[in-house]
Amino acid sequence: MRLLFIADGRSPIASNWIRYFAESDDEVHLISTFPCETDLPLDSFSSVSVAFSGKAQPSRSTIQNKVPGGAGGIALRAMIRHWLGPFTVLSSARQLRERVEAIQPDLIHAMRVPFEGMLAAAIDPAVPLIISVWGNDFTFHAPASPFMGNLTRKALFRADGLHVDCRRDRRLAVEWGFAEYRPVMVLPGGGGIKTDVFHPRSEEDNAIPQKASKFLEDLPEDASLVVNPRGFRAYVRNDTFFKSIPLILKEKPQTRFLCLAMAGEKQADGWIIRLGIGHAVHLLPKLSQEEMAFIFRNVDVAVSPSEHDGTPNTLLETMASGCFPIAGDLESIREWIEDGANGYLIDPAQPQSLARAVLRALDNPQLRREAAYQNVKIVRDRAAYETVMQEARSFYSGFL
Repeated sequence: MRLLFIADGRSPIASNWIRYFAESDDEVHLISTFPCETDLPLDSFSSVSVAFSGKAQPSRSTIQNKVPGGAGGIALRAMIRHWLGPFTVLSSARQLRERVEAIQPDLIHAMRVPFEGMLAAAIDPAVPLIISVWGNDFTFHAPASPFMGNLTRKALFRADGLHVDCRRDRRLAVEWGFAEYRPVMVLPGGGGIKTDVFHPRSEEDNAIPQKASKFLEDLPEDASLVVNPRGFRAYVRNDTFFKSIPLILKEKPQTRFLCLAMAGEKQADGWIIRLGIGHAVHLLPKLSQEEMAFIFRNVDVAVSPSEHDGTPNTLLETMASGCFPIAGDLESIREWIEDGANGYLIDPAQPQSLARAVLRALDNPQLRREAAYQNVKIVRDRAAYETVMQEARSFYSGFL
């Protein structure tokens, strides 16, 4: 197959999916909506910026560089893209059309509705178009402005097929204009979980990533460990997370909190200073998959206080590693977690709700062991990488 992916080339989720085809006998091309570098073995790679996706820096545009940091800055950057970004789609589509005509793909896969799917639909390609829906495309982005809603409907109307990572989004896609009779694959967004990397702790774990292990060296031997793997996103309630920490420490002062991809974040530093929790919170940099897997295998609880989500990759990764999951009570998350059986579901706006769930989990090692057994099986049955990507290949083949 000659495949063209339109995706954020910086995204590990997109790269995980694309790599499967790039390392096969297929001819694979990637057009990234953000300037970046890639180590994928591609037949061609280029970028087309859209919605201020960046000319000055790989991660921010000139306009966005002027936006302050912190929670207000995250919200303001999202608002700029929601209200002004749609007006950049047509001009960016002209650049995209030239690239597509040069590649002549058999199939185009746009890996997200805003703005990759919107771009692909705007050029109205003569070849089949598949669009991936990411967890907050319908619940957060599409309703954010009339322009986002309009372009979402146009993209779904044009799509020949859809990739969603939860059944909820299959239903919502029809409400946003996707033809109900057209084919849909319901598969994890990143292609699934590599269970040889993400797995429970065992005696065979000989290779210990040095970078990850040093984060655990100075922790108290009797400490209970809680990880927040989500970093900072506009739809993740990290204010709830940080406010829950003093409540947890009051009951269990030996608890320690590991925060992935938060090192150097002023917002995180601010919460730590205001709440006086510096002794218990460790802000970690971005880690590789192997390093994250090592962390997940050695902690007790993983928290994800999100208000908008499909199936987060980190949720499946922590489940596969035997870590007890606590997440926002969302329809999509209930497809994976039964509250009180293999995890806890909480109100993402209530620190007390999150604190109670963490304390209950830490007080119940038997529940954590039973949940770990269930969750490892769930991921291997429904989200193992090789199985998922074979299904994706079959789905592609159906359009050819």
